[in-house]
Amino acid sequence: MLTPTPFPKSFASDNHAGVHPAVLAAVVEANTGDAPAYGDDVWTRAAEDAFRAEFGAQATVYPMFNGTGANVVGLGLVLRPYDAVLCPDTAHINSNECGAAERLLGTKLIPLPADNGKITVDDIRGQLSALGNTQRSQPRVVSISQVTECGTCYTADEIAELAEFTHARGLFLHMDGARLANAAAELNCSMRALTTDVGVDLFSFGGTKNGAMGAEALVILNPELDAPALFLRKQGMQLASKMRFVSAQLTALLTGDLWRENAAHANAMAHRLADSVADLPDLSLRYPVQSNAVFPALPEKAITELQRRYLFHVWDANENVVRWVTSFDTTPEHIDTFVSDIRLTVRAAIDGHPGLLR
Repeated sequence: MLTPTPFPKSFASDNHAGVHPAVLAAVVEANTGDAPAYGDDVWTRAAEDAFRAEFGAQATVYPMFNGTGANVVGLGLVLRPYDAVLCPDTAHINSNECGAAERLLGTKLIPLPADNGKITVDDIRGQLSALGNTQRSQPRVVSISQVTECGTCYTADEIAELAEFTHARGLFLHMDGARLANAAAELNCSMRALTTDVGVDLFSFGGTKNGAMGAEALVILNPELDAPALFLRKQGMQLASKMRFVSAQLTALLTGDLWRENAAHANAMAHRLADSVADLPDLSLRYPVQSNAVFPALPEKAITELQRRYLFHVWDANENVVRWVTSFDTTPEHIDTFVSDIRLTVRAAIDGHPGLLR
């Protein structure tokens, strides 16, 4: 038997969480007898129906193994060899996917300085002088993250403005939707309201961070982009043989709004955490809390001490900013215990006694 981690509840990422019981039950239920491979099965058809119900009749879905794969395959549908992707400098495709898009697609990523993780029409406009210039890569896609890597949310109006601007100039709008569910829960709207209804062309859908065992998807909303998807998914090594087990997870999340329940709970725990430490001296929030992530700056000694007991990442070592992430299975008791240790540790660091918790 494997020895469990000595750490208490992790605040490093929602990827650290387990699997929601309903998702696990769906995988077990799919494990019945034989079924055709590569998506020609009833579970994948059920997932396709669930995505169309959520995002509209024109939506096509391609279950995949991971978010990087879904992003790369999706971007590959619209990029020509000489094209470029405009994205925030904090974007996952730019900073945390090991250059996958650049290596596998041969594309150029053009990172744009972002305010709280978000870019605007003005940020994009400044890059469009390259259009028609044979000396420069041609902007072809604008890629945004929802929620952003800073834990903030684009509103439906902000996305609609980006879509209208990009489409008017012949560009496409791609969304990295690893935490799309958290954004919809925070903004109290449907996921469709942040995608289909506001002009997003295609997006990756995150299931793993929302309680799945390991399931992501590429969702195409612009029918003109759909034809090559089957081939690029296979070429991109994202075609699952036993796809029913991936599809069953996605259907479970979209059934009875489980996605919303999981995301809303994770968000609520992040707000509880942020609110509980807001009065601490020498602790301030780098970004507004709009999802399931909290980015506080705190004394360096407190960070070192807390990381002896808890898993979380340093976001900006120069300014001592860390990232705390909550998940669907984070409990109020987890938060309250963590907060108690934070308060003791920060005060000890301020008073010159950082070893208080050892």
